[in-house]
Amino acid sequence: MSERPPREDMTPEERHRERMQRKKELVDRKIARATIDRGVLVVNTGNGKGKSSSGFGMLARALGHGFRCGVVQFIKGTFSTGEEAFFRRLGGDQLDYHVMGEGFTWETQDKSRDIAAAQAAWTVAARMLADSAYDFVLLDELNIALTKQYVQLEQVLTAVSARPPRQHVVITGRGAPDGLVAVADTVTEMRVVKHAFDAGIKAQKGIEL
Repeated sequence: MSERPPREDMTPEERHRERMQRKKELVDRKIARATIDRGVLVVNTGNGKGKSSSGFGMLARALGHGFRCGVVQFIKGTFSTGEEAFFRRLGGDQLDYHVMGEGFTWETQDKSRDIAAAQAAWTVAARMLADSAYDFVLLDELNIALTKQYVQLEQVLTAVSARPPRQHVVITGRGAPDGLVAVADTVTEMRVVKHAFDAGIKAQKGIEL
């Protein structure tokens, strides 16, 4: 439906109010049409910063609602991060947190070790995905393990498809496979505009760590 042109005799305030009223009506219609109530699969990917940060933001929201949550970190593991310290301290019995990675692959330089770590992480993740006691599951950097084929995409697609119907799942990491993107409910691709590291600024606590 095309937008009606504003009347010429309207003040700027009246024009704004009319535009906002039309927008509200449009949003209200969309909300009324959204009647499906089930768990969603969210994928955060792309080369830009913020994929894991967004996932942990949703984890905080889920914990705030009293959800039982699980976290499996597939890559990070050789250094402590602020999110790990924070959520381990405050998550309590609501949170099951596993750091399973051996670190970035260029640091380990041991493919067989990386594969073994990724498979061990997937074993934990698959257990969570099959358990209706978990309301929210964050699989941080799983996309990297999928891209390198340390974890098989078919395993992941089967597990997320068969998970409890009200369980929410967030998967992060660059290079999300097309098959995962196809089955996800919400997909966000982070794009790099600038990054401090490219200017020689090292990773900062509270920002990258």
